Formats: sequence, C-alpha cells, structure tokens
Amino acid sequence: MKTTMPLSILVVLGVLLFTSNIYAQAGKGDEVIKNGSMVSLEYTLSDEKGKVIESNKDKEPMSYTQGQGQIIPGLERELMGMKAGGTKNVRVKPEDAYGPVDPKAYREIPRDNVPAEALKVGATLVGRNPQGQSFPVRVHEIKEKTVVMDFNHPLAGKTLSFDVKVLDIKAQETKTSETKSPGAK
Repeated sequence: MKTTMPLSILVVLGVLLFTSNIYAQAGKGDEVIKNGSMVSLEYTLSDEKGKVIESNKDKEPMSYTQGQGQIIPGLERELMGMKAGGTKNVRVKPEDAYGPVDPKAYREIPRDNVPAEALKVGATLVGRNPQGQSFPVRVHEIKEKTVVMDFNHPLAGKTLSFDVKVLDIKAQETKTSETKSPGAK
C-alpha cells in the first residue's frame, strides 16, 4: 500500500524550509569582527595633517585575521565588533601604531658604505635583518666621513588616521580533527 502525504503537510513543510532559508541568509550579513575573523577591508591612511600616505581604494582589498597581530594594535582594536559594509575613521596614536621615535635607532655608518646616489637627507634605502627580511632605512644627516641613518619605522612617532570600510567578514574556519579517548585504539 502506497502512502502519500496530505497536501497541507507538504505546504507547511515548504513554508518552514523557505522561512528557515530566509533566516539563514539574513544571518550571513550579521557577522561581526571578532578574534579569528578573516576580514577584508578598504582603507585610506593619512597623517595628522590629512596628507594621504597610502590607500587601497579601487585596488585589491587588504585581508587579515583579527587577533593575530597582523595589523597595528590600535587599528585592530577599533575594528573589533564592526559589521561588513561598516565604515569608520580611526585615529591611532604612535604608541598603538609604530611606536615613538627611538633616539637609539639612529646610527652612524661610514660614508663610503652608502651609495653616492643615496647621499641626500631623506633618501630611503632598504636594509636586511639577519633573517633576510627587508626594512626601510632613512638618511637622517650627512657628515664629513659618516652618515647618520634612521632605523625607526617611517611612521614612528606619527598619529595616523585610517578611513576604513569593512568589505567582508568570514568566521574562523574550525579545524576538525579526530580525537580519541585515552586508551582508545
């Protein structure tokens, strides 16, 4: 004997499935930035005077994982809790960005060690640390036999202004692993 569901039950099931799908899709845009979130954003970075230093508008979005220290602490803290599509202007003091200017980060090196074309105050060279990572070094002062180099980050000591727009937020991907009880084979 073949049994069939009454039409009214099928209609109710259809409405329940449709409604649950609407709620599931509505929840997708409600994701907020929290530790572990993978975030994509658009930003414009300016100095205290409003001069644009860097921007990725109309370019590839910047992506990072919240809470991993991949961006400066002051910006990361201010992005916490924002939703996709949200915009914000964030002012970050030096101590929450690249730190204050460190007077110990100025070093004199022999003038002969600096390429002739870089013997200009303000010229930027690229140095390498023992791990092979590159970093900018600025010519601060030129003396008769030496050159004073500034090893501070170029934005050290500056209050920074970020105009940000959160483009996308993805929840932290959970890793599934097989766990066995102690003594299990």
